[in-house]
Amino acid sequence: MALLKLSPVFLMAGLMIGGFDALIAAPIATIYAAIIARATAKISFQDSLNSAIESVKEEQLVFFILMMAYAMAECFMSTGVGAAIINMALNLGLTAKTVAVTGLVVTAILSVATGTSWGTFAACAPIFLWLNHIVDGNLLLTTAAIAGGACFGDNIGLISDTTVVSSGIQGVEVIDRIRHQGVWSILCLILAGIIFFGVSVGMGLPNVKADGGEAIDQIPEEVWQNLEAERPSAVTLLNQVKEGVPYYMIIPLILVIGSAIKGVPTLACLGIGIVTSLILGAFAGTVTNISDVVGDEGLIFTGFADAGSWVIVMMMWVGAFGGIMGRMDAFAPISNFIVRKAKSVRQLMTWNALLCLLGNATLSDEMAQIVTIGPIIKTITDNNVEGSEEDMYKLKLRNATFGDALGVFGSQLIPWHVYVNFYIGIASAVYPLHKFQNWDIIKYNFMAMVAVLSLLILTRTGWDRFIPRFGLPSEPDVKLKKEGLATGK
Repeated sequence: MALLKLSPVFLMAGLMIGGFDALIAAPIATIYAAIIARATAKISFQDSLNSAIESVKEEQLVFFILMMAYAMAECFMSTGVGAAIINMALNLGLTAKTVAVTGLVVTAILSVATGTSWGTFAACAPIFLWLNHIVDGNLLLTTAAIAGGACFGDNIGLISDTTVVSSGIQGVEVIDRIRHQGVWSILCLILAGIIFFGVSVGMGLPNVKADGGEAIDQIPEEVWQNLEAERPSAVTLLNQVKEGVPYYMIIPLILVIGSAIKGVPTLACLGIGIVTSLILGAFAGTVTNISDVVGDEGLIFTGFADAGSWVIVMMMWVGAFGGIMGRMDAFAPISNFIVRKAKSVRQLMTWNALLCLLGNATLSDEMAQIVTIGPIIKTITDNNVEGSEEDMYKLKLRNATFGDALGVFGSQLIPWHVYVNFYIGIASAVYPLHKFQNWDIIKYNFMAMVAVLSLLILTRTGWDRFIPRFGLPSEPDVKLKKEGLATGK
């Protein structure tokens, strides 16, 4: 009976592994879950529908955040914010010893600004792989650096879909989540940067300086055609990098980050980013027509359409799925297993982290892992740990970090993951002089290694208490419930 209740999860996982998009897999699994709820727990279809609707209602704010996030990403990619970030880095002068670490930092910042790792990699790979070619750097080191850096914003970006979705599933505010893991994330980036630079020096790479415009001129015509078809905003960004944009175009990003740190609500932060990028873009000449902003094919429309065409609809179905699964207490067997194995709250949280890694490797998709494993670790924590509302909220923040960080960064260490395959496809398209293999992304991806290992070690040992805002509450402030309460009965 317990396995039958969990079978909707296996169905969703199987569909995704089989190549079905989450937008198709989630509705099928939801309908199947309602059937299983009826057969195993005698829950009527109307009760299942009510549970599904109530679950989706809790995510309404997340939907608005996602639409605004996608709109701001389009604005930042098109108005010159992204190009300003890249040009500021390129004008410092790059050599073979610094191209990898610079690529890491630039893609990290750009991914925070745009909220997309895939878009950041697609936009930066042509620049940095050809820059690497010009300065005679290590191709695999640079490729791994921009792959790891592109994932940085997907883990902590205010407008990242994985950040928003993982936070929404755990019931925490995106702003609180960023504050919780902010220092840890930056420390990971710094440590990874030191490692990349140290390895570059250890390889004895030369000191020839590079020019961004020259690198863009060397991009073959077929590469431009591929980018135009797959990621038009990347073409806009590359042209802006070559032609140049005023450095003041970086101001919208600074305002968004500053507002978030000050505690301004997420929607307001996104609104500030959109408005300031458009105003400054008008002065910079990157925004010339109001229809380019609010027209039928404008930036705002494109952002809203991209969010609504996939991620929001997918989240609604996943929310409905989680509501039905929770209604029939489907995750009790997993919860009970972990409670039997865990002797403390920290051990339980470590098990949650391992579940996320396992789910990511099994599903081969970070978003699939977030939406499938996220409700499970939420149920495990809520039903088996007791503590004050404030302390329980900190555990929810860590669960959100698990789902996102171990999904995004963990993907970089899994050879068969769709993330790695996407990056290999982009790298091969923009730099046809090398036949990229999946291990090329993994071999030197120090950013992913540092993030995954440190998160597991800090959670298990309690050393997270030495990082501001990142420490979990200790026992007895939080403690496991007595045996028999694991299922929440």
